Amino acid sequence: MDVNMGQWAGMQAPFLSLALLLLLLLFKPPPCCGQNTQQVPQDGPHFGFTQAAYHATVYENSAARTYANSKVKMGIHLAQRSWEIRYRITSGDDEGFFKAEEYVLGDFCFLRIRTKGGNAAILNREIQDNYVLTVKASVKGDAFLEAWTKVSIQVLDMNDLRPLFSPTTYSVTIVESTPLRTSIAQVTATDADIGSNGEFYYFFKEKMELFTVHPTSGVVSLSGKLNVDEQNRYDLEILAVDRGMKLYGNNGVSSTAKLFVHVERMNEHAPVMNVVTHSPSWLDKNLVYAMVTVEDLDEGLNGEIDSVVIVGGDPSEKFFVERSEEGQFAIKAPESVNWETYPYGCNLTLQAKDRGTPQKYSAVKVVHITVKKRQTEVAKFERELYDVSLNEISPPGTIVEAVKIKPEPDDAEYILTPSADSVFFQINTLTGVISTTRWFTQVTQHVFNLEVLEIDSELKVKVRVTTEDANDNTPTFDQSSYEISVNESVAVGTNVLTVSAVDEDKGENGYITYSISSLQPLPFKVNQFSGIISTTKELDFESSSESFVFIVRASDWGSPYRRESEVNVTIHLENVNDNQPLFEKIACQGVLSRDFSVDEVITTMSAIDIDELELVKYKIISGNDWGYFDLNPDSGVLTLRRSLATASPKNGIFSLKITATDGENFSDPMFVNITVVHGKSPPKSFNCKETKVAQKLAEKLLKKSKASTKPKIEEGFIDLFSVNRQTPQFDKAFPTDIVVREDLKVGSSVFMVNAYDGDTGFNGQILYSISGGNTDSCFTINMETGIISVFLPMDREKRDRYLLNLTIYDLGLPPKTAWRLLTVYVEDANDNAPQFLQDRGYTIVIPENTAIGTDVIQVDATDKDLGSNGEIVYSVLTSTTQFGINSTNGIVYVAGQLDREFVSVFNLKIKARDKAEKGSQKFSVTTLKIILEDVNDCPPLFIPSVYKARVLEDLPVGTVVAWLETQDPDLGLGGQVRYSLANDYNGWFEVDRVSGAIRLTKELDYETQQFYNLTVKAKDKGRPVSLLSVTFVEVEVVDVNENLYAPYFFHFALTGLVKENARIGTTLLQVAAKDDDAGRDGEIQYSIHDGSGLGRFAIDEETGMIYTTDTLDRETKDSYWLTVYASDHGVVPQFTTIEVFVQVEDVNDNAPLTSEPVYRPSVQENSPRDVSVIQIQAQDPDATPPNTADRLNYRIISGNPQNFFIINTQTGLITTTSRKLDREQQTEHVLEVLVSDGGPTPRQSTVWVMVQVLDENDNKPTFPEKVYQIKLPERERKKKGEPIYRVFAYDRDDGPNSDLSYSIVDGNEDGKFFIDPKTAVVSSRKAFTAGSYDILTIKAIDNGRPQKSSTARLHIEWIRRPPPSTLPLLFDEPVYNFTVMENDKVAEIVGVVSLQQSPAPLWFDITEGNSDSVFDIEKAVGTIIIAKPLDAEQRSLYNLTVQATDGTNTAYTQVHVTVMDNNDNAPIFSQTTYEVTISEDTPPDTEVVQVLASDRDEHHRLTFSLQSSIDPNSMHLFRIHPTLGTIYTAQRLDHEACAQHILTVIVKDQEFPYRKNLARVLIEVEDTNDHAPIFTSALYEGSVYESAAVGSAVIQVTALDKDKGENAELYYCIEAGRHL
Repeated sequence: MDVNMGQWAGMQAPFLSLALLLLLLLFKPPPCCGQNTQQVPQDGPHFGFTQAAYHATVYENSAARTYANSKVKMGIHLAQRSWEIRYRITSGDDEGFFKAEEYVLGDFCFLRIRTKGGNAAILNREIQDNYVLTVKASVKGDAFLEAWTKVSIQVLDMNDLRPLFSPTTYSVTIVESTPLRTSIAQVTATDADIGSNGEFYYFFKEKMELFTVHPTSGVVSLSGKLNVDEQNRYDLEILAVDRGMKLYGNNGVSSTAKLFVHVERMNEHAPVMNVVTHSPSWLDKNLVYAMVTVEDLDEGLNGEIDSVVIVGGDPSEKFFVERSEEGQFAIKAPESVNWETYPYGCNLTLQAKDRGTPQKYSAVKVVHITVKKRQTEVAKFERELYDVSLNEISPPGTIVEAVKIKPEPDDAEYILTPSADSVFFQINTLTGVISTTRWFTQVTQHVFNLEVLEIDSELKVKVRVTTEDANDNTPTFDQSSYEISVNESVAVGTNVLTVSAVDEDKGENGYITYSISSLQPLPFKVNQFSGIISTTKELDFESSSESFVFIVRASDWGSPYRRESEVNVTIHLENVNDNQPLFEKIACQGVLSRDFSVDEVITTMSAIDIDELELVKYKIISGNDWGYFDLNPDSGVLTLRRSLATASPKNGIFSLKITATDGENFSDPMFVNITVVHGKSPPKSFNCKETKVAQKLAEKLLKKSKASTKPKIEEGFIDLFSVNRQTPQFDKAFPTDIVVREDLKVGSSVFMVNAYDGDTGFNGQILYSISGGNTDSCFTINMETGIISVFLPMDREKRDRYLLNLTIYDLGLPPKTAWRLLTVYVEDANDNAPQFLQDRGYTIVIPENTAIGTDVIQVDATDKDLGSNGEIVYSVLTSTTQFGINSTNGIVYVAGQLDREFVSVFNLKIKARDKAEKGSQKFSVTTLKIILEDVNDCPPLFIPSVYKARVLEDLPVGTVVAWLETQDPDLGLGGQVRYSLANDYNGWFEVDRVSGAIRLTKELDYETQQFYNLTVKAKDKGRPVSLLSVTFVEVEVVDVNENLYAPYFFHFALTGLVKENARIGTTLLQVAAKDDDAGRDGEIQYSIHDGSGLGRFAIDEETGMIYTTDTLDRETKDSYWLTVYASDHGVVPQFTTIEVFVQVEDVNDNAPLTSEPVYRPSVQENSPRDVSVIQIQAQDPDATPPNTADRLNYRIISGNPQNFFIINTQTGLITTTSRKLDREQQTEHVLEVLVSDGGPTPRQSTVWVMVQVLDENDNKPTFPEKVYQIKLPERERKKKGEPIYRVFAYDRDDGPNSDLSYSIVDGNEDGKFFIDPKTAVVSSRKAFTAGSYDILTIKAIDNGRPQKSSTARLHIEWIRRPPPSTLPLLFDEPVYNFTVMENDKVAEIVGVVSLQQSPAPLWFDITEGNSDSVFDIEKAVGTIIIAKPLDAEQRSLYNLTVQATDGTNTAYTQVHVTVMDNNDNAPIFSQTTYEVTISEDTPPDTEVVQVLASDRDEHHRLTFSLQSSIDPNSMHLFRIHPTLGTIYTAQRLDHEACAQHILTVIVKDQEFPYRKNLARVLIEVEDTNDHAPIFTSALYEGSVYESAAVGSAVIQVTALDKDKGENAELYYCIEAGRHL
């Protein structure tokens, strides 16, 4: 039968019904499992008996419901487990003796024939010894499925009467602590037979160690220790066997009684707590404030501790109790406990309760909880950003900042991430102190961005150092000297010259004012802000010096001193004919006679011209109409030209109006009045008014002469302040060393360095620095005052001295420097408490008989301090007389007599205190637990000393033949006695190790041996030496007559359970057959002769223990049948059989498999609660655990810290919660979902769910500024179409929701402006004149639904176009290089472009390279900013052309903007699933398949690894190349072990933030004929009698082939041997 079945199982399935085919498609066999497909006929599953006829036997006089015994398995295989088969006897039982019953076990429905109950007639072999029954089988609900068979019943003869129990059921309740050997019940049976047929024995149906039954009295006694936790009820079956049936060879049937023993537990003792408190440090990661040890003297559940609870002292519920191990509890608290609210600790009230019934509670105990220091949160830098200012003149070595993480581990190590800015600084790797490495005075960069990395924790922090400007630059004039000529006629206040100086410093340090330095008064002044020199009074070439030489000084406003520079200015006066001639005399009056001679000189006119540029000419303007007079134009001599004889002047007077001219200017006219008289001419006399012009002219010339001859001190001016003459000097009293206490607080002053410099101003200002020796950065120096102070705490125990190199600099140009060495000795302070070498206390175990004075342990402590601060004194704080301590060396010794029975454990507190003489002494306390070990000094004592027993040879196995009893006064292990047999006569007897009951394990045979002398040992469990006693038990065997019986099993059929994947040799059950015969005729040998499990299981011939010989897989075959034979060793062997159904139990060896390796759903932001996101689909090929409602459980284990999502643990449906999603905060949520099955040891797998948040238009556009103000030059009509300004906005939404359009909504009523709706560039339509002002309101609206908008105002002031400048415009750099990250926000600064000697104002524009309008430049300041979101994958390099103009001149520069890639793209596999088929004989290191992935980011550097597999063994069978993604075999594959491997491959990139992806690889393993058949035994032995008939069975050999299909079909033949 089974050979055919094996062929059936190995065939392919070409004739599968459509239903089965669909079933197979829907429920694909699980991976890593072989698959046997049975061929099913087209007309449905086979329904029929295994044989057409069966043979069975039954004893006469059998009781009702007695089952007939068959050597073969009668019944029908269940091709469908849903069949409900019914058997019915249709003929052959006219008297109605029998009934057919169904017994379903596994996949077989047994046919069992039993005697009917309630029938008055009984079987009588003497009347009829054989019945042939016809049995019909049918299926409930299916009339077409029927089958028939014949069963031949042979009636066997037996002893008619048997013992009967009355009653047949007993019940008793006992307590768990019932002493051994206590009688707990008595069963009673009677037998009406007489003589030996009426004698019977009581014994248990199955072997029982906890109980024993007296073979003749039926008294049941306790023989083992009870444990209600292991079992609280025992169902004992007690048999009563008729001795006569055994004696005469009849196969007697015993009677059975059931005894139900209920075990109860008495909870006698309450728990007792012992508390040891701790004062943890805030640095401890797992804070334990106290350990609670709870003991309960009860056993089992009554002695187990249920919990320890805080019943008082913790109203805020800050603390909790955590079980650490059995009987041990830890009091803990979360890190969020604010210990500042508990300055003196907390008093917690504890109480323990056990698990007994009823529960008992311990007495309450108050525990004082403290902590050494306030706890802190997770390690992080003290600040998220260090923003530091640094003076520009700080010398090298200046400390900038100290960065630290809190809490800081001892091995913290800091480094500066290398960058262009980091070269200016260095960091102390141990202290985190950043200091400068060079001067900054010549560095144009003012902001330095550093990144500090703590190596172990990989924490990073940004440090931004901004240099503050110092007054280190002197104003510089644009000319070395100035010399001009000025017309003397210029008006007062006229600007004659502009001097200009520049200062490269910033702020007031670079703000310049001008002044004139001159020892003499000057007719000039200088505007202190603009440098314009103008006249203050009228210039006069004639009265002043012809040139003015003076000094203009340019001074900045810096501190502590101003820096100044001077320039010589020479102004020459140009003479101008600006003076009219002046007459020396005016208003002349004279008298002439008429006879005055012609040509005679009358008088002389004299006029003076101060200019002295031209000769003065004289002229008569009026009064000389008749030409009587002549005036020499050059000399001014007035003569008579005509005779006056005939003259008749008006009124007798000639009034001559005379003027003088220098050719340009005319003098004021003067009058000469000449009176003509008759007669003799009087003396020539003229009276004139003196003007004193000559005197005034002389005074002017003298003054000018003096001005021209004054010493020119200014020409020899020497700036004594600008020369750095002297080197700074340390004070003569500068010491070589100083002493500093190590406990000096941070910020405390240590020493003031005094130095001097003979120079003045900056040349004499001194800077102080520590240029070396500051190893631990403990000191810093004020660079201006020279005060050395403590920067970081000192620790003398780490470093006791520092050799500081103090360097001083002056601020002259160039600077001068000097240095000195200063040794700083660190003086010890008592800042270290003694520390015991063991942090968590000491524990020592010593014997209780340790002598007084014996050293127990040394509790050694160390103190890092020096002198008396480091000397330690030890003392015992706990009051005890049994122990003392040496105060000097900490050796604990025995001081009193010890007695473990009195006190078994000492918990001592030991104090170590230093001997500090100053300040408070420090101490530490540790615990010393001394456990006294019991000394085992009493051996067990047998009571009595010798035992004797008489036993019948036919006593049933399991009968107690003697009880051993001892007494041992020791406690604990020393008082626990275990019994053993020194000789058991080859297993004839056994002794219970605990109770001392000696049982009979084999039937006795008086003919073989009549006397046994057992040597019994009683040994306690004392340590280190156990004590034992020996006694003897004399067993005398009493002779009984015996008969022969065939072996028999107690059960009709058995079920065995074995876990799949169990190791070869795993035992699953033991079959026990009994043969009541003695000697070798009663020896039983077990074997497996038939069944589907033949070859996969074996049985121990002697014990009947069935074990596996092959590895089983439930997913391949979930059950097997075995036919087990039990044979005796008679000459004509008798045997019996039993059918064993082996159920292969599922082991949770397959993890759940999701339908996809990674899910990528999407959900709308701001979605309401309970919106479905995705449902995770998973399957598990393992069996569903019993009593498990849900096969799989789903749980989100990471990626959901804010609980945006929730998952249905049963269905795997992920939905939204009440928390609103915000795409602008997080665009993607990477959820890690754990899928676990419901097994006792659950297997689990994880799957990523990358939820993409879809955008909703919930953000309105945002302008970087609400108001933009810009000054633009007046615009001509021809430039009316040029851009004016770009007013862009940005929208945090995505897609159309962030697509902005712009419009002008106000201020453009006359349509002068228009705006590009996409780029936001405002342009003009008309010309604009200077002085006009426009205010526009710009509106940005997005393309979302509903649309959102914002507005901004643009203020445009039109100014006059600046005059043309002669200075060309020139950028500071011909090419600028800037770098931005692609995730930088819109409106963030890219960089600044600037010009040399830039006039104001300037206007900047990007003219080329910005076609997509990604960047913008601020019109007036040259700051380039981001105008649109960047994407390095789209474009990573921009080459912008920037234009700057002052209205006339134009300059250009190139700006290269590099967009740095941010790791914003996850790797993508080329396929989500890879499928490949390989042969199982593929050698190791063979390439299987290559998985390919790509990443759009730069420098992605993808790495591959195997994340998981459905079968854990698959991870060992394959490996993957980390960079190529090629999967190789790592070991040989085995199709029979696993036919399909499902791997999950993970790919990761190496850029932060790290991104990853998953793919699934399905590898099918094809079968090859790689297994040879293996015989189940290396040697088979058989025997046959010479009279045996031809064809008689001699022996059965069995082989097994692990291959599948045709490769597993076996053929047997005899290849060699001796033929007779």
